[in-house]
Amino acid sequence: MNRSSRMILLASCAFVAVSAAMAVELPSRIGLAIADPGRPADDRALDDSRHVAEVLAFADIRPGNKVVDLMPGKGYYTRLFSKLAGPDGKVYALQPTEMDKVSPKGLQSLRSFAGTPAYANVVVLVQPVSAISLPEKVDVIWTSQNYHDLHDPFMGSPDIAMLDATLFNALKPNGTLIVLDHAAAAGSGTSHTDDLHRIDPAAVKAELTAAGFRFVGESDALRNPADNHTLGIRDASIRGHTDRFILKFTKP
Repeated sequence: MNRSSRMILLASCAFVAVSAAMAVELPSRIGLAIADPGRPADDRALDDSRHVAEVLAFADIRPGNKVVDLMPGKGYYTRLFSKLAGPDGKVYALQPTEMDKVSPKGLQSLRSFAGTPAYANVVVLVQPVSAISLPEKVDVIWTSQNYHDLHDPFMGSPDIAMLDATLFNALKPNGTLIVLDHAAAAGSGTSHTDDLHRIDPAAVKAELTAAGFRFVGESDALRNPADNHTLGIRDASIRGHTDRFILKFTKP
């Protein structure tokens, strides 16, 4: 039995095992979110490589939370966050206008399930990246594998300091910002965001702490020491297995 099948089998139990090699146990609500029958097969196929249960445990999204999934792609995490936030929570799937122009299938996918009975707490927002405005303060802002894109010409090369300040102001006090992205070589800063689609985690920390965020921790769930950071993320030899960092920040 593969790990995804085991998650579904154990979802109704008090705890769910997430690795045959590790005795890691997580609350059943994470297992239930992963086992959600509304998740498409394409999403489930990514669960193992994305170490989904460990990543969700680190994100620590709770019932009633207001969450922003910034640059959500087709909604892999949006669906999961919807179940974790529950009926008293809200998930804003925020797609920048600039990204929609180059990747319209993401928005099409989001709109196919947002607001349906199974995902009634999901709201799609489409806004220029330089004019992000949320209808309310939120508890969590999450961005996965796209923070590096904010530095690139196709996104209009927005003012990062201003954008990060916008994200800071969008959070409630003690709110959380989580950045998951493909790691670039140490010391490379933002020099490979456009060609390799990678960013130095130290550059992310520097930008966000300059905006007032406090760095509080990171997860090694997606780190891969075999990735030497020289290849683009779509290279067949590394695709889906890049060295990825997950950084957590709070608004003091």
